[in-house]
Amino acid sequence: MSTTSTIPAVLESCDPRFDRYGGDSVVEKIHLGCRWAEGPVYVPAGRYVLVNDIPNDRTLRWDERTGDVTVVREPAGYANGQTLDRIGRLVVCQQGPRCVSRLEHDGSWTVLTSEHEGRRLNSPNDAVVRSDDSIWFTDPSYGIDTVYEGHPAPSELDGCHVYRLDPATGDLAVVADDFERPNGLAFSADESTLYVADTRRNHIRRLAVTGDDLATGEVMYTNDSGVLDGIRLDALGRIWAATGDGVHCIDPDGTLLGKLVLPEPVSNLVFGGLKRNRLFVTATTSLYSIMLNVAGAPPVWATPAPRTDTAIRRSTSASPPAV
Repeated sequence: MSTTSTIPAVLESCDPRFDRYGGDSVVEKIHLGCRWAEGPVYVPAGRYVLVNDIPNDRTLRWDERTGDVTVVREPAGYANGQTLDRIGRLVVCQQGPRCVSRLEHDGSWTVLTSEHEGRRLNSPNDAVVRSDDSIWFTDPSYGIDTVYEGHPAPSELDGCHVYRLDPATGDLAVVADDFERPNGLAFSADESTLYVADTRRNHIRRLAVTGDDLATGEVMYTNDSGVLDGIRLDALGRIWAATGDGVHCIDPDGTLLGKLVLPEPVSNLVFGGLKRNRLFVTATTSLYSIMLNVAGAPPVWATPAPRTDTAIRRSTSASPPAV
């Protein structure tokens, strides 16, 4: 059922360049009752948003046309970040089974990767798909640190890294190994840059993409108001970042342009709606929404892709991979 309420929209300008951007006068709280809401993804084919409530180990679906919320997976493998690939399949980071999985068009699930060089991953956190179909994801240890978001276990790896997965071959490579807790990540529109948030160091780094690898990069933004988490880009190349006091809008030059201030710490966000200018925000217990006068960057599914059956299918089932 719908639980919509509204609060005043607080769009706080920190730079004159932000002044011409605005939107609704209110922010809608379109769902509440989560423990730690994460991983929002907008599915245009059905006009709905999927959200993971990690501690409750379930995935929720909010319908844009009706406002209804339903539970679509429970248990969900302590699912966290998720995205769509170029042919509309859902790619999910699951902290319970410590894997990256994909929901196929026939309703079956494929485990794309769960280990690197024979050692189990920590707990995949967030993922993006590049236009060559490779999947880039972060692997901090939050899902194995405590019982709250997964299952406590010692790490089998030498750190928390950023990975590149070729889903056609299953090849998994470390592309960055100097993060403390890599988390949200997003490509620039031309895919020449990968932005990665480090929640422990509380900054965003800008890394040059060199073929299938990353250069060392540099810190382009440091936050002083809560932990940095998920990030997305808008159509003008600005970074929108989830943090403690709401959503920060950051210029590629590293300048904080403005904020959408919210009453709860924010974990993640996604642009959606018919024109990609409706911002959906997961913030602790709730899912928020606001219509802006700026659109999100074109998603990877907007890039034409051939329909082939070359993707690796090492493990398939009708249900999400078991915890």
